[in-house]
Amino acid sequence: MAGAIIENMSTRKLCIVGGILLVFQVIAFLVGGLIAPSPTTAVPYTSMKCIDVRKNHHKTKWLMPWGPNHCDKLKDFDEAVSRQIEANDIVFAVHIPLPNKEMSPWFQFMLFIMQLDIAFKMDNDLKENAEITLDVSLAYRDGMFDDWEEIAHAIEIRKLKCTFGSPKTLESEGRHYDCDFLPFMEIGSVAHKYYLINIRLPVNERKGINVGIGEIKDIRLVGIHQNGGFTKVWFAMKTFLTPSILIIMVWYWRRITLMTRAPVLLEKVIFALGISMTFINIPVEWFSIGFDWTWMLLFGDIRQGIFYAMLLSFWIIFCGEHMMDQNERNRLSGYWKQVGPIAVGSFCLFIFDMCERGVQLKNPFYSIWTTEVGTELAGLIFRFKFLMLITLACAAMTVIFFIVSQVTEGHWRWGDVTIQVNSAFFTGIYGMWNLYVFALMFLYAPSHKNYGEDQSNGDLGVSSGEELQLTTTITHVDGPTEVYKLARKEAQE
Repeated sequence: MAGAIIENMSTRKLCIVGGILLVFQVIAFLVGGLIAPSPTTAVPYTSMKCIDVRKNHHKTKWLMPWGPNHCDKLKDFDEAVSRQIEANDIVFAVHIPLPNKEMSPWFQFMLFIMQLDIAFKMDNDLKENAEITLDVSLAYRDGMFDDWEEIAHAIEIRKLKCTFGSPKTLESEGRHYDCDFLPFMEIGSVAHKYYLINIRLPVNERKGINVGIGEIKDIRLVGIHQNGGFTKVWFAMKTFLTPSILIIMVWYWRRITLMTRAPVLLEKVIFALGISMTFINIPVEWFSIGFDWTWMLLFGDIRQGIFYAMLLSFWIIFCGEHMMDQNERNRLSGYWKQVGPIAVGSFCLFIFDMCERGVQLKNPFYSIWTTEVGTELAGLIFRFKFLMLITLACAAMTVIFFIVSQVTEGHWRWGDVTIQVNSAFFTGIYGMWNLYVFALMFLYAPSHKNYGEDQSNGDLGVSSGEELQLTTTITHVDGPTEVYKLARKEAQE
């Protein structure tokens, strides 16, 4: 009877295959650790306080913090008071990137968080559960003297969560609150060289807009983007792994079609897992270098979600097909109670992701985490994702490298050699899942090697010159293996 390759593979051959896979796994980690730079870079920006004199003689609504056409700037708000400039006439301007630098499509995305410097003042105290209203605009240009083109404009509300460590007395005036970072903006592509952010804090006492938010001294932003060097290494890995998985998929399905029987459920699920891995591998990101595809972050989330859902379904079916009971299996309908919740949960995560990243395609300043519903759902979504990921077979390695990347400074230095731990984490884990899928399709492909007469009669002895054959409990259409029969009989007794 023909079984899977793993059933007919000797211990020596299985160890050789495992050793080869281990070598490729080490290479995947070394590519990230020795070749790739750190995955991301964080750049701090301090906004410049500009005076909006557009009503008088300013020709454009975009205010530049520096450069030949820079705005009329304020040193601080004391100067604004002395010059009788109202709060509605002050614009916080941030130019991205810093002077004498350019952004690049290789950066892939931009994520910004905001920090407010709020000073305590007796006559302008920060109220509890205060909300700040931001009138924000984003523009781009590709030449230093080109006109700014608007990307997005929105009015956003953020809740302030601040603490004050000193007594609120006259002596404490001028001291700053300790405020949490606020989500500000996320863009799924970096297609232009220069970006400009203008932030206004409109004040309307009658409507209660920006009233009771304390005395804001400065607005600081932290921009996070992917490093171009890491992007090139990541694209190279995807380009190499895509044909590797495709080739093993074609080989795997060809061996199945050569069988006289129809494919069993487990074989179909393994093939589907290979398709989902290929879907992740296909390096469509190369096109993002030449096109302004802001939906790439959403597309990446969808690809990962499909793979994780397929992986969990595979493990459930894999375990079910190996259960030593009398139930008739080899039917997907027999697993609807287990696979159904995975499908429902994955669909819910997709809807949740669409509610944020989908909206961000039009409004990059939107964040569902700042809404009431988003705040409540954040804990539920986090727990669900955790339960999904914690069941992964390689979770131990994933968690270990994640912890190492957090407790270290991002790199290790051994003599003259610097190892980027975070990059090694990304490339290593990504390579690990590809090797996992590759090994599944190779080891569980149908074997065209027939058992000897002694094995078909139930003799488990070792033939001369051969090593002990590894036999799994996988069930075939032709019937279970002899070891499976013996194990099930013993379990029933």
